[in-house]
Amino acid sequence: MSQLQLTYILISALGTWTLILSFYLIKAVRRYTKLTKGADNVDLGRVLEDIIKRNQKNEENVVQISKELENFQNKTRSFLQKFTLIRFNPFEEEGGDQSFVIAFLNGKNDGVVISSLHSRSGVRIYAKQVENGKSAKHQFTKEEKEAVEKSARQI
Repeated sequence: MSQLQLTYILISALGTWTLILSFYLIKAVRRYTKLTKGADNVDLGRVLEDIIKRNQKNEENVVQISKELENFQNKTRSFLQKFTLIRFNPFEEEGGDQSFVIAFLNGKNDGVVISSLHSRSGVRIYAKQVENGKSAKHQFTKEEKEAVEKSARQI
């Protein structure tokens, strides 16, 4: 092999190597430009510090939002969210299903059950407190107990 051929091979290898390095350099410059886009002073250290600060702030926000969500979930357990209506006839020989029982419960199965008894002489309304799905002070009728149990089973 002559010295001239060896020189051409070496120049070709160096040219190829230069093209490969140029390709990677251009790719790195594009990434750097993309990373520092919108920054006033294009200092990669500052840009990375800003990204880290924003990431820490986002993590703090996520923790705060998680706490607020947990508080909200705890509060919603006290909201009335379960309802059941049962119509019935308290007097077998007269009338229709004019009477009703309605139970209103929260997520802890606390609330109230309201009964309305309809007869020819008038309407009577009763309300009883419910604690943890059971009567707080007064005994439930069959219909009231059924309404509370149906409400308590709701999710």
